[in-house]
Amino acid sequence: MSSRRSFFLKLAGTSLISVLAGSVVVCACRTMPQKNLPPYETTGAMLLQNSTPQDDGFFFPAEWQPHEATIIALPPAPNWGGFSMTDVRQEWANVANTIANYEAVVMIVHPNDIAIAKRLLSSSIRIVEIPINDGWSRDSGPIVLINAQGEKRVAGFTFNSWGEKYKPYQDDALLKARLCTYLNIPFYTVDLVLEGGAITVDGEGTLITTEQCLLNPNRNPKKTRAEIEQPLKQNLNVRKIIWLGQGIVPDPITDGHTDGLCVFAAPGTVLLNTTDDRSDPNFAICQDAKKRLQEATDANGRQFNIIEIPLAVDVLHINFYLANNVVIVSVANDHEQDDRPLAILKEVFPTREIAGVSGQILAKGAGGIHCITQQVPKAA
Repeated sequence: MSSRRSFFLKLAGTSLISVLAGSVVVCACRTMPQKNLPPYETTGAMLLQNSTPQDDGFFFPAEWQPHEATIIALPPAPNWGGFSMTDVRQEWANVANTIANYEAVVMIVHPNDIAIAKRLLSSSIRIVEIPINDGWSRDSGPIVLINAQGEKRVAGFTFNSWGEKYKPYQDDALLKARLCTYLNIPFYTVDLVLEGGAITVDGEGTLITTEQCLLNPNRNPKKTRAEIEQPLKQNLNVRKIIWLGQGIVPDPITDGHTDGLCVFAAPGTVLLNTTDDRSDPNFAICQDAKKRLQEATDANGRQFNIIEIPLAVDVLHINFYLANNVVIVSVANDHEQDDRPLAILKEVFPTREIAGVSGQILAKGAGGIHCITQQVPKAA
């Protein structure tokens, strides 16, 4: 079997950069009864529990919309046994430094690793000292919402370390709320386990996910499909959810994250991983996903334009990140694996640069560039 894995902030009128550059005023915390949630009340974040983003006019924009910044987390050591932490952190830093050429980057760093971060990172990157357990900020980081006025709030879905696979994870479970305190962004508490890599949205009311992940008993064992769809719609402000079946295999961690299989590239357009090798178990998985997409329409009634991108061996090119004016994509540094996927991405995103960053350690750690990044949208 190949080494491939399934890869898977703020006061109104105040920008993230101005908040980070100056003093931060911590919002008063409203103490309210918690359900099956981490102890967010200990973080000082402004917890919103009597309304939803849908009620208040907030939504999760598509990734291709302008960003104010990108949030990344530098991995601490505990969950990386068997890896050289020097190499792991260097690859994270290479991604962060590349993104910093196009937009602001906020790097979350464990207090023990500040000196290391300063050596590895561009001086333009803002280092924020917060305890963390791991470095997959797409999943543990905040899903930042905006409204028509450009105000920001966070959809605080629960993080349980991909079905409690890696312990401890208490700091990662609190990362969203701690960042909201630091950046002064109100925080909607959501009693639903969800990682950011499990979904892709078009910003116009459509969300795609997989049954393998969100219906997995290690995430929300007592919730039906309808009980999962309701908080997704309320807290991301989407109108239609399209369920694919299984994610790419092998997948020892994420249980079928969508961002390793299928991603929105534009309204009505999706990129889908495929393979021509019928002996590969991913052949049937990808064909099933293709059939479901062909039979579906988005929230506005459009049929999907499906663009296929070939699976590689050493990296997952579809696990790219759309920063401002650029596509940041993992590469294997192998023309046979890289050339066709990169050419497809250039066809799909003709106005963006295509920036390849070596992603082989990310892949061996069961991720890609999308998995370690989380965008902060900018007001239109």
